[in-house]
Amino acid sequence: MNRWGQWREAAGEWIESPWPRNFIIGLIVFNALLLGLATSDTAMSVAGGWILGIEAVIVFIFAAEIAVKLFAWGPRFFKSGWNVFDFLIVGISLMPTAGPLSILRSLRILRVLRLLSTVRRLRLLIEALIAAVPSIGWIVFLLALVFYIFGVMGTELFADRFPEWFGTLGLSMYTLFQVMTLESWSMGIARPVMEAYPYAWIYFVSFILVTAFTILNLFIGIIVNTMQSAHWEAEDQRRDEIEARAHQEREEMLDLMRGIDRRLKVLERQSGSGD
Repeated sequence: MNRWGQWREAAGEWIESPWPRNFIIGLIVFNALLLGLATSDTAMSVAGGWILGIEAVIVFIFAAEIAVKLFAWGPRFFKSGWNVFDFLIVGISLMPTAGPLSILRSLRILRVLRLLSTVRRLRLLIEALIAAVPSIGWIVFLLALVFYIFGVMGTELFADRFPEWFGTLGLSMYTLFQVMTLESWSMGIARPVMEAYPYAWIYFVSFILVTAFTILNLFIGIIVNTMQSAHWEAEDQRRDEIEARAHQEREEMLDLMRGIDRRLKVLERQSGSGD
């Protein structure tokens, strides 16, 4: 490996070492606090210059971190989705926030999302959620089907007396969404409907049992199961990495011992010939 390659390898190892990583995490948290202070007119009137100056320094450090990673890994940098995510966040931070692009000022808070890619535990959590998306999609389809069925039933049953809640299919499904969240569903919706339709409680109770107590718990179960699987996969990967390093160290020790053995044999032959 030439000197240029050695520099790139050293840069990659350094930027991924604990001290730079923890430093970047601290800067992300500190930057989030500064962005919160920037929303205060009082804070900006007292120390606005300092806040903007420190924020500019932090953005420069973020850009320098990305530059080091690009130098170390080259095109391989963009093979990781998390690296692309960091690149986009930092790129948005470097864009001018004046004139027609002033709306980008509100996107500065997105820098806090870099915690998702920097903190390993958060990264595993997001990866587990993404892995659960296919299964969650089918649950969403099932939930939409239940909403549609109960929405049609509610419109046909209660539209005449309660058009503001069940006048159309869209209104019925929105009302059912409020019922599913258990927000003022009893006193606000169910009891008034039950005064006109005494057996309406069957409709509302069965809908809550199917959605809030069954389907939503399926969401939780799938996410927990996926997170557990991701945790075990990460543990297996870390164990494989440890075993690979141990195997490499054993090979190096064996090579060293073979070299020592060869040298000893050479010395024995030289001493024997000398005698």
